[in-house]
Amino acid sequence: MSADDSGGGAGAGVASPGRTCEGRPTGVRLIVQVARLKSSQGEVAVTVYPSDPRRFLAPHGKLMRVRARADAPVTEACFYLPKPDAYAVAVYHDANANRDFDRNTVGLPVEGFAFSNDAPSKVGAPTFQAARFTVRPGDTVLRVKMRYVR
Repeated sequence: MSADDSGGGAGAGVASPGRTCEGRPTGVRLIVQVARLKSSQGEVAVTVYPSDPRRFLAPHGKLMRVRARADAPVTEACFYLPKPDAYAVAVYHDANANRDFDRNTVGLPVEGFAFSNDAPSKVGAPTFQAARFTVRPGDTVLRVKMRYVR
């Protein structure tokens, strides 16, 4: 994502003061805004990965996760991060709230998904480098667009 206000970027922003954030309060806060949800059914799972590319999308590789009630067309999640650094985010719309990223019999997603930087994922998941973004001290707002295969 680019650092602009056109709805597709990571940039400095001010979060609402009453927002509940995952993690221990620090001076580094990430607000993820997930746009283009098709419905308000289920929940949106937002997962943050640390700067180690080997941990991106790996089992037990996450830094932290928030499961927020889906609120179409935009759902937000907030995280206190340990330090300014590079991170990557993966998101899916768990419309049936079964806490699994559902796929059809040929392996295509049947639920919406998104990545930081709106990283492309035409065949398989994107690389950490494609999804990587930098978080600075204070608040960082990351905007991602949900994609649905069907």
